Amino acid sequence: MKVGIASFAHVHAAGYVKTLLGTAGVELLVSDPDGRTAPDAAPRGAELAAELGVEYVDDYDALFSWGPDALIVTTENVHHRALVERAAAEGVHVLCEKPIATEVEDAEAMIAACEAAGVILMIAYPVRFAPQFTALRHHVDAGALGELFAIVGTNNGKIPIDSRRWFTDPALSGGGALVDHVVHCADLIDALTGGARAETVYAAANSILHSEKDVEVETGGLVTITYDNGLIATIDCSWSQPDNAPTWGGVTLEVTGTRGSVQVEPFAEHVGGVGVEGGIRLGYATDIDALMVDEFLAAVRSTGPAATGRAPAAIPQPDGQVGLRTLSIVDAARRSARSGEPVSIR
Repeated sequence: MKVGIASFAHVHAAGYVKTLLGTAGVELLVSDPDGRTAPDAAPRGAELAAELGVEYVDDYDALFSWGPDALIVTTENVHHRALVERAAAEGVHVLCEKPIATEVEDAEAMIAACEAAGVILMIAYPVRFAPQFTALRHHVDAGALGELFAIVGTNNGKIPIDSRRWFTDPALSGGGALVDHVVHCADLIDALTGGARAETVYAAANSILHSEKDVEVETGGLVTITYDNGLIATIDCSWSQPDNAPTWGGVTLEVTGTRGSVQVEPFAEHVGGVGVEGGIRLGYATDIDALMVDEFLAAVRSTGPAATGRAPAAIPQPDGQVGLRTLSIVDAARRSARSGEPVSIR
């Protein structure tokens, strides 16, 4: 199988490369044309490809001319639509980084293009593959928690300004912490509730955190979502981890039902201590990115070459519709934060 990676813009791209280089039966090719002009301290483009030991081409024309069976889109958020639509037109299955797009209309167009072409569109939400979340989902599905009525999620991290500055450029990212971190928890809620429809969203956001860095986007936020089944969820999406924190951050989810409550922390597993240079934190959690990529590749193998107008034989989850539902929550959160009022999902 030929797999292409479009861009090193997203921080997960390097991890996908490492996973795919160790996957039998996969040929890998990467292109990152925007890396030449990116204002990033960390390497991108041909330099990063050389460090990772992966074949590289200078532009996306060469990447598509190579004839990939599948493409992982890890560009800046605003570029997702163009690459996904091009992949669909060329019969290439897609794993697209989150959020699916910066605007709801773009997400809808991407889904339509992939459906018409008969190609897979999967969205990169790796946390739902964590064993802790899988166990929680099993208990919820078995009715062990009863009827869910409240969920509290956190996705707190460092501000991604030093290695991937585009996250703080609204023209490329679509927003700050509301865009970057709400969607992960929203996806977990979507998986737990079978796609329950979010009806209203109330969000508060500000740029108090990291104000000295002179960024143009919100760096902290709190989002409350009311679903059509009566569930109320809150998500803390802030870039609240200090720059000297031992890890990037983490995700937590506390789920409460009429029969009980469970909390999961998929990134909590670690060995910690203190060394001569400060704190030590060595994580040993499951590689959830690898589990997600394996799911995508298995679906591509089972589907085979795309046939225009025919739906793929296997649609791995989370798919484009999940991406659309979670982006709709982000869209409402942005509108609510601007107006100071609760808003309805469009």
